[in-house]
Amino acid sequence: MPLRTIPGTEIQYGLICFGPNGEERSDDPDGRDGLMSKRLIEIASTSRPTNIFLFSHGWMGDVPAAVAQYDKWIRALVDSTADLQQARTVFDGFRPLFIGLHWPSLPWGQEEIGDGSFAVEEAPGPEALYNAYKDRLGDTPEIRAALRTIFDEARINAAPEQLSDRARQAFLDLNQALGLESDGVGGAPDSDREPFDPDAALEAGNEVNFGAMDVFGGLLGLLRVTSYWAMKKRARTVGENGMHKFVNDLQHATAAQKTRVHLMGHSFGCVVVSSILNGPGGTGTFARPIDSVFLAQGAVSLWSYATSIPFAGAGPGYFHKVLNPGIIRGPLVTTRSRFDTAVGVQYPRASMVSGEPSFDVSAYPKYGAVGTFGFQGLPDSLKTDREMLPADGEYKFEGGRIYNLEASKFICKGEGSSGAHSDIAGPEVAHAIWQAAFASV
Repeated sequence: MPLRTIPGTEIQYGLICFGPNGEERSDDPDGRDGLMSKRLIEIASTSRPTNIFLFSHGWMGDVPAAVAQYDKWIRALVDSTADLQQARTVFDGFRPLFIGLHWPSLPWGQEEIGDGSFAVEEAPGPEALYNAYKDRLGDTPEIRAALRTIFDEARINAAPEQLSDRARQAFLDLNQALGLESDGVGGAPDSDREPFDPDAALEAGNEVNFGAMDVFGGLLGLLRVTSYWAMKKRARTVGENGMHKFVNDLQHATAAQKTRVHLMGHSFGCVVVSSILNGPGGTGTFARPIDSVFLAQGAVSLWSYATSIPFAGAGPGYFHKVLNPGIIRGPLVTTRSRFDTAVGVQYPRASMVSGEPSFDVSAYPKYGAVGTFGFQGLPDSLKTDREMLPADGEYKFEGGRIYNLEASKFICKGEGSSGAHSDIAGPEVAHAIWQAAFASV
């Protein structure tokens, strides 16, 4: 079926899948000529939806994991009965079309190892891990050579106190093979970090332990950090290229009925959505403005939309052009939570920030995530910081503004090293998404 049905309901949504280089997969059996984009555009043209809601997950991994996430998010929207009733009043003849985007996005791979060793009872062997990372990062000769050296070194000592010359060079080679830059604050989301220093990264990683799972320690911890930045780059590539074009094609196909388009991203999905809005290198345009944007617990820099970044040598944020007229008609809403340790702790650590990560929103750091601090570096005429409201609250959002919602009261349930990072399927979050959509009218 071209539309997936959420189990136990009659709720349907489309699922479009992209590959690691930003290209749409051409092997979808439900697509037209293998392309789901053609099928979804056909559905949008013939079913004449009044509103299209398009979602992007973050570091989810495979298709079943993405489907599980979309099942929860979309069901939460439809289960918000008061908002659904209001939608029928706000949008004449309300007919929604829900679309989920899947892109391969497994950066941490925490489930792969226990304590950083290759003990048989705790983890797959080094050859299996080598193949997993080769497939994840890209099967090129340069990447294969660097990974082979790293896993050879890990066989000798998976958790060294210092890197050998061979291991150090392998990580530098891998960083170069992946095309990862270090442009500092305000750069592209995949280069917004300190210059890559394998020795400093190893030292910092060996000092960090999140509960029972050491996220950054040892040679495999360094691989996770490299994978993290590779997935951020992939998120930008998918958004700027294939998905930017797909959203434009949807708008052109629904121009006659003036269908409203609403974008929602979570975690690295906020990079995808921001890149959709930005287009290739910030040159994106749309047939008509996007109607609302919702970014939940974003793993993207708090300065990425900034018109001015208060650090020496920094210009405007990479996504600052998204705020130009003609890109977003309605509001752009973000959430932040002090219980989200994925963006509150792991994010700055991956940027190689020394010292203890902070959730103090009175002092904005050089490297920090939207899911902790909201978007900053913006004039008060564009930005409002406020509390997330209960599921019956009235936001009265205005178009053309960014709203940073402090959501710790509602995005608070979680466990493990990510904390409440994925606790975004509650009625309060769904209500805020609806309220943002209503404000586009």
